Amino acid sequence: MIKLCDWCGKDFEPNVSYQIYCSKECREESTKEKVSERYLATRVKNRIGKDRRCKGQCGTLLSIYNNTNYCVSCAAKQDAADKALRQMKGMIDFG
Repeated sequence: MIKLCDWCGKDFEPNVSYQIYCSKECREESTKEKVSERYLATRVKNRIGKDRRCKGQCGTLLSIYNNTNYCVSCAAKQDAADKALRQMKGMIDFG
């Protein structure tokens, strides 16, 4: 009996009736993704009822779904500042 791998979609012949992945690698990748999803869901759940404020200059109240410490506006400013610093480091000769 041929089955489709739940991870990569490849056809495979299972060794046992309940096998859902074609290989150890597919099983491990699927497990890693599931663990990661549970971790993120737990982080969101733990933020409920907490007063999280933007670490930028605005102090805006952050959503429980915001995975950073900055609001969108301040994050964009922070990204621009980081990019400018990287460019300046590239122009300076430290040698």
